[in-house]
Amino acid sequence: MAKLNLRPLDDRVVVQPEDAESTTAGGIVLPDSAQEKPQRGKVVAVGPGKMLDSGNRGELSVGVGDTVIYGKYGGSNVEVDGNEVKILRESDILAKVL
Repeated sequence: MAKLNLRPLDDRVVVQPEDAESTTAGGIVLPDSAQEKPQRGKVVAVGPGKMLDSGNRGELSVGVGDTVIYGKYGGSNVEVDGNEVKILRESDILAKVL
């Protein structure tokens, strides 16, 4: 993905979802309508962190380039420069893939 012209605010993270599986493990080809929404993607931008009561910013536990798993219905889908991305709060991210 080319440089993203988007800077998320606070504890938000921009994720490029992975493509949905087009075949099953048994080799059956799935039509677009039957493909499950991906819940995994690559972080392409992160915000500066949430403002804490102390006046400092909380550090995010994910960074650009990390692969993450997020909730099925979390975040907002947005189209930026012709690419579909998902903007999530850090709390919507379930895990970081190692």
